[in-house]
Parts: sequence; C-alpha cells; structure tokens
Amino acid sequence: MQQQLERQGSRESTAAPLPSRVVELLGRADAELVAAQFSSEPWEQLSHAHLAALRAGAAVVAARGTPSGRRAPRTVWSMLGVVAPELGSWSTYFAEAAALRAAVDAGRFELVGPARAEEAVCAAEDFVDAARELVHGGADAVAGRTLSMRVQRAS
Repeated sequence: MQQQLERQGSRESTAAPLPSRVVELLGRADAELVAAQFSSEPWEQLSHAHLAALRAGAAVVAARGTPSGRRAPRTVWSMLGVVAPELGSWSTYFAEAAALRAAVDAGRFELVGPARAEEAVCAAEDFVDAARELVHGGADAVAGRTLSMRVQRAS
C-alpha cells in the first residue's frame, strides 16, 4: 500500500491534478474494497467489490468525459467501453456481474458462495488499480492488464 501511495505521489507531481470528482470516486472505490476485504459474508464481499469497481469505472468516465448524444450509453460499464476501450474486457466482466449484485441487493444471498466472492474481490482490486493507472495517465500500463487476470472463469 505504501509503495502504491509513493508511486501515486510521484505521478501526481509530474501530471496535471485530477478533478476532485475523480479523486473522490477513487477514494470511494478504495473504501468499498476495504469493506469487501473485511466483510465476513460472501454476498457482502461480492456487493462491496462490485461497488468498488463501479466507483473506479465512474472515475475513469469522469476523467475521460461522459459520452453524449441521444444514443449515448447509460450505464457506467457501457460508457467505459466507449471512453476507455482498453478496459473493455473489464467492463464486460463487471456488466455481466451486475445482475448477480442486483439479486444480492434483493436478498438472494444464497447465490454467492465463498469462491465467487473471492473472485469478485480479486477482480475489483485489479480493476481499481487499472482504473487508477489510467486516470493518472498510464494507458500503456493498463494495456497490458487484460482480463487474463486470475478471475476468468473456467468453463
């Protein structure tokens, strides 16, 4: 964590400051990750992890600009596919997980087991890191981070 803050500090000293909304959303993503890591129930872990990813995705959209127009996408995951196509595999992964999070929000806690919750937390951690790199101007670093990460489901 300390190394991450040091890297972040060194980037911030050379790059233009981020809009306050982007900083706020990244902070909220970090808070959701902490909540996910300390939750004892799998459904809570999944819910917090998904919200962390959602906040990080919103930070990228806020940094890059919201698509406009009559046919502009309306969900964060759809907007992310437009404004940050390099995060396309991530946006697809989390968009597909949105239905499960909605079911959990509706009280269907039994749908989430420990393995699925751990997968969600790992994915959210990686995605929040990728989103942070991207908004700090590290598009090249993000290009190497695809959904080949450890959470791709076995068929």
